[in-house]
Amino acid sequence: MRPASLKTQFIVKAFIILLVISLVSGVFQIYLIQEQVQKSVNKEADLIAKSIEQGITSTNLAALNIEKQIDLKMESYAVHIADLIKNQTIDEITTEELISIRNELGLAGITLFARTEDKTDIIGTKSSDRNEIGFSLKEFSEDGYSNMDDMLKDKPPTNDGYYSYMTNNLFIIPISQSASNEEESVFFKYAYYHVKGTDYIINPYIEANEVYKFTNATGPDAWIKASRKDNPFVEEIAVLDNRVYKDPSLAEKIYPPLNKIVHGKFEYETKKDVETLINSTKSKKVVTYIQKNNGKKVYKTFLPVNENKVIYIALDYEEMSAPIYKHSIILILTGLISLLSLFLLIVKFFNRIYGNILKIMRQINLLEEGNLTAKSKVNDGSELDTLSKTTNRMVEKLNQLVTDTQEQAKKTQRLSMILEMETAQSLDKMYAVSTEATMKSREQLYEITEFLNDVLNALEPTKENSSVIENVERMKKVATDRTAAVTNATITLSDLMQSLHEQSSELSAISNILLKHISKFKL
Repeated sequence: MRPASLKTQFIVKAFIILLVISLVSGVFQIYLIQEQVQKSVNKEADLIAKSIEQGITSTNLAALNIEKQIDLKMESYAVHIADLIKNQTIDEITTEELISIRNELGLAGITLFARTEDKTDIIGTKSSDRNEIGFSLKEFSEDGYSNMDDMLKDKPPTNDGYYSYMTNNLFIIPISQSASNEEESVFFKYAYYHVKGTDYIINPYIEANEVYKFTNATGPDAWIKASRKDNPFVEEIAVLDNRVYKDPSLAEKIYPPLNKIVHGKFEYETKKDVETLINSTKSKKVVTYIQKNNGKKVYKTFLPVNENKVIYIALDYEEMSAPIYKHSIILILTGLISLLSLFLLIVKFFNRIYGNILKIMRQINLLEEGNLTAKSKVNDGSELDTLSKTTNRMVEKLNQLVTDTQEQAKKTQRLSMILEMETAQSLDKMYAVSTEATMKSREQLYEITEFLNDVLNALEPTKENSSVIENVERMKKVATDRTAAVTNATITLSDLMQSLHEQSSELSAISNILLKHISKFKL
């Protein structure tokens, strides 16, 4: 398998690094986005909850102050009524008298409660409003009936935390809806007053719709309406009574009037929400979570504000998080585009470097093939430019060296051929000359030897002739040595010529081989 090129390796590795950086940064940014969305939603929900809580607190404080004034006024009405009907039994008091007192004091009505004949209940016996006749508080409020029973026994009533005002012979309940008027929702302020020694309880009441409307106009409902208007992503806001969620039967009682939804609306109710509200009766922790309602992601917050009330807020999670996600997506895309641009810039830069490397590689490949004219042209001012110029100079010098070597090889070949040819001719001549010289020297030696032998034979071996004989013998030896020297010289010269011929042949062969090798180069 052919190995991947440097360019392919670089692009693949750079692309993998780009992907890894993009994935890591993307996951990290998504995590940060989720954190930011969660913080933003939590902060917004907390601000709205605090606003509603403040509205409830301020409204309750105002309502309590107003109701306190009403309670004191109701007490004065009850005492005044008792003074007007003083020393009369319940049978002596007429309806007309109650109506007259009602009109005189500007009350909504007056009812006198007394025991039934069987002493099992306390009901409205005399009243300025016939609807109140026969009304029994027992079926609506055991505590109210118990307190009326105690007062008829000249005992002080017991405060269970519900009554707005109480004395030893008086208790007043908060503004409540009339239980005897079934035609429309009417709200009254009821006071129950007993004069010791009497067998009835005076119950004056005034219409409190205006106070109720004021509470609604300036209270939580107004705050809820304003919050929904100011925050388009608010789906629902409500003030809930967790006691009723824990015990739904409390919603059926008139006294005290309890409802699941005290203010606002709660249409996204789920089983988990009910469990959260029931748990809030014990735990006062803020609970938040995200649910899907009607195909929409809703962020819900349950904020306990006192023992019985919980502020519920439902926010459109997708609408709230959309700007943050949009901004984050823009940041992510910008980052990706930046990384991609950087990747393309790096690839372009590397391609230019890789192209210059390829030029030098092609030059080296041509040099490897013997082309000593190959040159590369790199003009980027980098180290590759320096390498290219250095390589080109090396090629020029190598080309010049090989060219010079080729010229010298041609001269050597030419001279060796001439030397070979001349030594061949000289060798033949030398053989002829040495043979002739050897033969002549041998003939001369033979003649000299014959002559000297004849001389020796002619001389007597006497004392007088001894020196002559000795000289003749020396002359024979000299002639023999000279003949041997000539023979050796001709043989040595012949060998020299033979050696020279062989060396010239070898030099010619070497020149041919060198020229053959040089011919492989392109010069």
